[in-house]
Order: sequence, then C-alpha cells, then structure tokens
Amino acid sequence: MTDELASYFSGEKLYGDDFTMEEIDKWFSDEAEGYANLGSKDKDHYSYGYHQLNRYHGYRFLAGRHFDNALGIGSAYGDEFRPVAKSISKLTILDPSEAFADTKEILGVSCSYQKPNPSGDMSFDSSYYDLIVSLGVMHHIPNVSHVLGECNRCLRKGGIMLLREPITSMGDWRKPRSGLTKRERGIPLHLMDQIVRKAGFTVLHRSLCVFSPIPKLSNKFGVAAYNNFALTVADSILSQAFSWNIKYHRTNYFEKVAPSSVYYVLTK
Repeated sequence: MTDELASYFSGEKLYGDDFTMEEIDKWFSDEAEGYANLGSKDKDHYSYGYHQLNRYHGYRFLAGRHFDNALGIGSAYGDEFRPVAKSISKLTILDPSEAFADTKEILGVSCSYQKPNPSGDMSFDSSYYDLIVSLGVMHHIPNVSHVLGECNRCLRKGGIMLLREPITSMGDWRKPRSGLTKRERGIPLHLMDQIVRKAGFTVLHRSLCVFSPIPKLSNKFGVAAYNNFALTVADSILSQAFSWNIKYHRTNYFEKVAPSSVYYVLTK
C-alpha cells in the first residue's frame, strides 16, 4: 500500500473528498445505479430495514414539528420518511437512479424526483427546505464536504437535517466486495464531525449505532434488527459501551466489535 493510500485507510484523510471533476464524474457514473442494482429495483421484494433505528436516533427528536418542504438525499422509494409523512406538505427526492423516478406520491405526500449534479451543486434555492434527510448516502459520494455544504445552504434557519453514515472503511474499496457498490466507503468519525461543523451545522444530537455483532446475529434468525425496538435500544447501549474500540479500517473480528455508524440530528 502506498503512503498516500495508507493515509486514507488509516482514517487520516477521506478518499474522494479532494477529487478533480474528472474523477468525480467517473465515480458518479459507477455509483448512479449501484444501490438499485443491489436489489432495490425489484419493488415487490424490496423491504426497508431501518424504521426503528431512524425513530430512535432521529425522528423522536422532531415530535410536534411540521415541515413545508422536505428533501431526501438518495432516498430511493422514500420509505425512510414514513415516521413523519403526515407532518410533511411536499417532498423532493434527489436520487441518480432511474428505478425510482416515476414515483409521484409517497405515503400520501406529493413527491418529485430530481437527478443530482455530479459536481454536488444543488439547483434548489437557499434556505428552501425545513427538513433534509440523508441516511447512508454520503459515503457513496466522493466530495462529501461540498455536498454537505450545499445541504446547509438549502436548509432554512432552524431547519433540521438527519444524517447517518458508516464510520468504517467497509473493507478494501479497491477490490469488489460482496453486497456493496463499487465505490462506497465509510467516513472516519473524527472527519465526519469536522465536515459537519465546517458545513455550518449545529449538532443537536449525535449517537453511535449499528453495533456490528447485532445485525449479524439477528439475520441468522430472520429478524430485521433495526425494525425491532428492543434490538435497536440494545444496539445503542452496546455501541456507546464499545465506542472505545472504534477503528476506521477493521481487519479482524475484535476490531469489528464496535459501533459502525454515526447518527446526527443537525440544525442551522
């Protein structure tokens, strides 16, 4: 491994965040249909597995609020908005895949789809949205800092952004990985914290989650861990208890006994 790549795998730098526009275009082309091609194109067999995780770490902090305009970043069919659908007047989803683009209504909410610009620039007016949701999407994007800066620009003062991202390398992204897209890689926790602050957000709540052994065990019994309230709470407790063991590029089982994601409730 070269010295330059070592700095990315160590978590010192975020791979892709300083790419040229040519490199970003190539990345965007590789990832545009990546998530859809992993199985989500087949809507009849598609199932969203994070409702309880989102309620516990995000939506419970938004009780009683109404949102005139909500934006979903890479939200596919929009299932992640189910807990707050009745509190949203209008929804926009920014997603590169053709698989979801013909959806006009989600959970009774009027919805429009737009394709993102590979540069990360957003065509929306500044301070337009009062809710932005991005759950497990930024790690598919090269220039994370720029895209989060755009999210902040488009968010109203006092608005809310929910953000969840993996904080591990997700293996060696130079090689094919089963169940993962070609380019995705997690974002080191300390860099994620820095990017959020530099983008201009204030952190209302930050929590660690996805304690790796829990989904592995629950899957063996056919249980969706993060659609189960008890397992989600246990996951949160264990994630906090083992936060001392966080490492970005994890190469053995012991290093994987730790939380693998961070969840933010942000405001502007």
